Amino acid sequence: MVSIPELWLPILVATVLVFVASNIVWMVLPHHKSDASRLPDEAGAVEALGKQGLKPGIYRFPWANSMAEMKDPAFVEKLNKGPVAMLTVLPNGPFNLGRSLGLWTGYLVVMGIFVAYVAGRVLGPGTPYLQVFRVAGAVAFLGFSGAQLPSSIWWGKPLSVAIKEIADGLLYALLTAGAFGWLWPR
Repeated sequence: MVSIPELWLPILVATVLVFVASNIVWMVLPHHKSDASRLPDEAGAVEALGKQGLKPGIYRFPWANSMAEMKDPAFVEKLNKGPVAMLTVLPNGPFNLGRSLGLWTGYLVVMGIFVAYVAGRVLGPGTPYLQVFRVAGAVAFLGFSGAQLPSSIWWGKPLSVAIKEIADGLLYALLTAGAFGWLWPR
Protein backbone atom coordinates (compact mmCIF):
# COMPACT_ATOMS: atom_id res chain seq x y z
CA MET A 1 0.00 0.00 0.00
CA VAL A 2 1.17 3.51 -0.85
CA SER A 3 -0.32 6.57 0.89
CA ILE A 4 -1.67 9.61 -0.95
CA PRO A 5 1.02 11.96 0.51
CA GLU A 6 3.69 9.67 -0.96
CA LEU A 7 2.10 10.28 -4.37
CA TRP A 8 2.04 14.09 -4.34
CA LEU A 9 4.58 14.30 -7.19
CA PRO A 10 2.66 12.13 -9.69
CA ILE A 11 -0.55 13.95 -8.71
CA LEU A 12 1.03 17.33 -9.51
CA VAL A 13 2.83 16.13 -12.66
CA ALA A 14 -0.38 14.54 -13.97
CA THR A 15 -2.25 17.78 -13.22
CA VAL A 16 0.25 19.83 -15.22
CA LEU A 17 0.39 17.36 -18.12
CA VAL A 18 -3.38 17.12 -18.44
CA PHE A 19 -3.80 20.89 -18.02
CA VAL A 20 -1.38 21.55 -20.89
CA ALA A 21 -2.85 18.78 -23.06
CA SER A 22 -6.42 19.97 -22.49
CA ASN A 23 -5.48 23.50 -23.48
CA ILE A 24 -3.92 22.17 -26.68
CA VAL A 25 -6.98 19.99 -27.34
CA TRP A 26 -9.44 22.86 -26.90
CA MET A 27 -7.45 25.84 -28.23
CA VAL A 28 -5.26 24.42 -30.98
CA LEU A 29 -6.75 21.21 -32.37
CA PRO A 30 -9.77 21.62 -34.68
CA HIS A 31 -11.92 18.65 -33.65
CA HIS A 32 -14.11 20.55 -31.14
CA LYS A 33 -14.81 23.50 -33.46
CA SER A 34 -18.05 21.85 -34.66
CA ASP A 35 -19.41 20.94 -31.21
CA ALA A 36 -21.89 23.85 -31.16
CA SER A 37 -23.61 25.81 -33.92
CA ARG A 38 -24.99 29.31 -34.39
CA LEU A 39 -28.76 29.72 -34.34
CA PRO A 40 -30.22 30.69 -37.74
CA ASP A 41 -31.78 33.84 -36.22
CA GLU A 42 -29.54 34.45 -33.20
CA ALA A 43 -30.73 38.02 -32.69
CA GLY A 44 -34.40 36.98 -32.69
CA ALA A 45 -33.76 34.05 -30.35
CA VAL A 46 -31.74 36.22 -27.94
CA GLU A 47 -34.49 38.83 -27.94
CA ALA A 48 -37.21 36.23 -27.29
CA LEU A 49 -35.21 34.51 -24.55
CA GLY A 50 -34.26 37.86 -23.01
CA LYS A 51 -37.96 38.59 -22.46
CA GLN A 52 -38.21 35.42 -20.35
CA GLY A 53 -35.99 36.83 -17.58
CA LEU A 54 -34.10 33.55 -17.35
CA LYS A 55 -31.75 33.03 -14.46
CA PRO A 56 -28.67 30.81 -14.91
CA GLY A 57 -29.70 27.16 -15.02
CA ILE A 58 -30.91 24.39 -17.30
CA TYR A 59 -34.28 24.67 -19.02
CA ARG A 60 -36.15 22.09 -21.07
CA PHE A 61 -38.90 22.83 -23.54
CA PRO A 62 -41.58 21.94 -24.09
CA TRP A 63 -42.03 21.24 -20.39
CA ALA A 64 -44.36 18.74 -18.69
CA ASN A 65 -44.89 18.64 -14.93
CA SER A 66 -45.79 14.94 -14.78
CA MET A 67 -45.86 11.68 -16.71
CA ALA A 68 -49.59 12.17 -17.19
CA GLU A 69 -49.01 15.57 -18.77
CA MET A 70 -46.42 14.01 -21.10
CA LYS A 71 -49.22 11.81 -22.52
CA ASP A 72 -51.59 14.76 -23.02
CA PRO A 73 -52.29 15.22 -26.76
CA ALA A 74 -51.57 18.97 -26.51
CA PHE A 75 -48.11 18.25 -25.07
CA VAL A 76 -47.40 15.55 -27.66
CA GLU A 77 -48.37 18.07 -30.35
CA LYS A 78 -45.83 20.55 -28.93
CA LEU A 79 -43.17 17.82 -29.06
CA ASN A 80 -44.04 16.96 -32.65
CA LYS A 81 -44.16 20.60 -33.73
CA GLY A 82 -40.84 21.46 -32.03
CA PRO A 83 -38.44 22.78 -31.30
CA VAL A 84 -37.55 20.38 -28.50
CA ALA A 85 -34.52 21.59 -26.58
CA MET A 86 -32.49 21.74 -23.44
CA LEU A 87 -31.09 25.19 -22.83
CA THR A 88 -28.24 26.04 -20.50
CA VAL A 89 -28.28 29.67 -19.42
CA LEU A 90 -25.03 31.14 -18.11
CA PRO A 91 -24.61 34.35 -16.12
CA ASN A 92 -24.64 37.51 -18.23
CA GLY A 93 -21.31 39.11 -19.07
CA PRO A 94 -18.04 37.92 -20.53
CA PHE A 95 -17.02 34.30 -20.06
CA ASN A 96 -14.78 34.07 -17.00
CA LEU A 97 -11.90 32.01 -18.39
CA GLY A 98 -9.78 32.45 -15.25
CA ARG A 99 -12.51 31.01 -13.04
CA SER A 100 -13.06 28.07 -15.39
CA LEU A 101 -9.33 27.32 -15.65
CA GLY A 102 -9.04 27.49 -11.86
CA LEU A 103 -11.96 25.09 -11.39
CA TRP A 104 -10.53 22.78 -14.09
CA THR A 105 -7.16 22.75 -12.31
CA GLY A 106 -8.90 21.91 -9.04
CA TYR A 107 -10.75 19.08 -10.77
CA LEU A 108 -7.46 17.74 -12.15
CA VAL A 109 -5.93 17.73 -8.67
CA VAL A 110 -8.97 15.93 -7.26
CA MET A 111 -8.76 13.40 -10.13
CA GLY A 112 -5.10 12.84 -9.29
CA ILE A 113 -5.96 12.28 -5.64
CA PHE A 114 -8.59 9.69 -6.57
CA VAL A 115 -6.16 7.94 -8.91
CA ALA A 116 -3.57 8.00 -6.09
CA TYR A 117 -6.10 6.64 -3.61
CA VAL A 118 -7.17 3.67 -5.74
CA ALA A 119 -3.71 2.86 -7.11
CA GLY A 120 -2.16 3.31 -3.66
CA ARG A 121 -4.62 0.82 -2.14
CA VAL A 122 -4.08 -1.93 -4.71
CA LEU A 123 -0.40 -1.47 -5.55
CA GLY A 124 2.63 -1.44 -3.32
CA PRO A 125 5.97 0.34 -3.56
CA GLY A 126 8.16 -1.00 -6.34
CA THR A 127 5.25 -2.08 -8.53
CA PRO A 128 6.37 -2.24 -12.18
CA TYR A 129 5.60 0.71 -14.46
CA LEU A 130 3.11 -1.12 -16.68
CA GLN A 131 1.05 -2.41 -13.76
CA VAL A 132 0.84 1.10 -12.25
CA PHE A 133 0.04 2.49 -15.71
CA ARG A 134 -2.89 0.06 -16.15
CA VAL A 135 -4.48 0.74 -12.76
CA ALA A 136 -3.94 4.51 -12.81
CA GLY A 137 -5.07 4.72 -16.44
CA ALA A 138 -8.29 2.79 -15.82
CA VAL A 139 -9.25 4.98 -12.84
CA ALA A 140 -8.35 8.18 -14.69
CA PHE A 141 -10.26 7.11 -17.81
CA LEU A 142 -13.40 6.51 -15.76
CA GLY A 143 -13.01 9.91 -14.12
CA PHE A 144 -12.36 11.83 -17.33
CA SER A 145 -14.77 10.00 -19.64
CA GLY A 146 -17.28 8.08 -17.56
CA ALA A 147 -20.13 10.59 -17.71
CA GLN A 148 -19.95 11.46 -21.40
CA LEU A 149 -22.32 8.76 -22.70
CA PRO A 150 -24.91 9.35 -19.94
CA SER A 151 -24.85 13.04 -20.92
CA SER A 152 -25.61 12.00 -24.47
CA ILE A 153 -28.32 9.54 -23.39
CA TRP A 154 -30.14 11.76 -20.88
CA TRP A 155 -29.20 15.38 -21.61
CA GLY A 156 -29.16 15.47 -25.39
CA LYS A 157 -25.43 16.00 -25.90
CA PRO A 158 -24.77 14.92 -29.50
CA LEU A 159 -23.15 11.47 -29.59
CA SER A 160 -20.38 12.83 -31.83
CA VAL A 161 -19.46 15.38 -29.13
CA ALA A 162 -19.54 12.71 -26.41
CA ILE A 163 -17.25 10.46 -28.45
CA LYS A 164 -14.76 13.31 -28.98
CA GLU A 165 -14.78 14.05 -25.26
CA ILE A 166 -14.26 10.35 -24.48
CA ALA A 167 -11.25 10.43 -26.81
CA ASP A 168 -9.96 13.53 -25.00
CA GLY A 169 -10.47 11.67 -21.70
CA LEU A 170 -8.46 8.75 -23.01
CA LEU A 171 -5.56 11.11 -23.79
CA TYR A 172 -5.80 12.65 -20.30
CA ALA A 173 -5.94 9.16 -18.74
CA LEU A 174 -2.84 8.04 -20.66
CA LEU A 175 -0.93 11.11 -19.48
CA THR A 176 -2.06 10.55 -15.90
CA ALA A 177 -1.15 6.86 -16.09
CA GLY A 178 2.27 7.73 -17.50
CA ALA A 179 2.98 10.21 -14.70
CA PHE A 180 1.97 7.69 -12.03
CA GLY A 181 3.92 4.84 -13.63
CA TRP A 182 7.03 6.99 -14.03
CA LEU A 183 6.98 8.51 -10.55
CA TRP A 184 5.65 5.52 -8.56
CA PRO A 185 7.61 4.97 -5.33
CA ARG A 186 10.30 2.34 -5.77
